[in-house]
Amino acid sequence: MQRKHLIAFTMATIFLLLGFNVINGQKHEQNRAASVQSTAPIASETSATVGSDKSVTDTSIANKPLGEQPKAIIDNVAADIEQAQQMDKDRLETSLNEAQ
Repeated sequence: MQRKHLIAFTMATIFLLLGFNVINGQKHEQNRAASVQSTAPIASETSATVGSDKSVTDTSIANKPLGEQPKAIIDNVAADIEQAQQMDKDRLETSLNEAQ
């Protein structure tokens, strides 16, 4: 009799956890979709202010095959980092020139 109760309790627990995971997964997908929709206009505004070539590279990454997307993303980020470093270097040179 005790084994039957233990098996029933275990099965009920498994079904409860499965139901929780399904519900939680659906909520996560809804939240993810909502966050993507809410950030999409911000990203397009940012790319429009930075330059039109940024939006072109974003769409070209999406059009590439899945195997090439990570490399394209890394190349894009590396270019952004180099641009930020150059801007920082220019700002430092400007401040040093003003200090003299």
